[in-house]
Amino acid sequence: MPDFLSLAAVALTLATPFQSSVAPLPPEVRSQLRKAEVWQRGCPVALKDLRLLTVTHRDFDGRPQTGQLVVNKSVAQPLRRVFRKLYGLYFPIRHLSLDAAYGKHPADGDISGSFECRKAAASPCTRATTTTSWSNHAYGFAVDLNPVENPYVGCGQSRDPSAQRYRDRSRHRRGMVTRQVVAAFASIGWEWGGAWTGNTKDYMHFSTTGH
Repeated sequence: MPDFLSLAAVALTLATPFQSSVAPLPPEVRSQLRKAEVWQRGCPVALKDLRLLTVTHRDFDGRPQTGQLVVNKSVAQPLRRVFRKLYGLYFPIRHLSLDAAYGKHPADGDISGSFECRKAAASPCTRATTTTSWSNHAYGFAVDLNPVENPYVGCGQSRDPSAQRYRDRSRHRRGMVTRQVVAAFASIGWEWGGAWTGNTKDYMHFSTTGH
């Protein structure tokens, strides 16, 4: 006999439409950013210029989930279109929530998100861990997707040992960025860190400039 509960779950998954919204940061989110020390005075973007983007996305079981991320107000509407495309592609995202990004981080560290007021990370090819330039994340102009499956690598190494098995991009596994995902971001003019020339690649990273 068919498992009617499983069939019902599949039908619900297939029938769930993509939804999204953009809103100014609520007071509790502003407080969360300050408490997590990912925004402070001196950051290159004001809190009033950031937006809370809420989107439907797929989890690693293909089920619809509601995700949230903080982005720059100037890119919020284009990113809605990108996440609609990702939902249609059934691209899975492990963790896409404010609690994961700015609260109690999941143990697996596989956190997707956007805004974080910080300097750009240095290539794993170097001994340094950071640079002197603001990251595009510091403006809300970048999105990272599934950093475990899409590591930041350089010279054959990664700063995250758990991501080493994903350095081989010829073997696709669930959660890895695909050409279709790259095309979804390219449709709004964003570039992919996995396309950088040289030894350093940031496979999780999409931004307005590619850096």
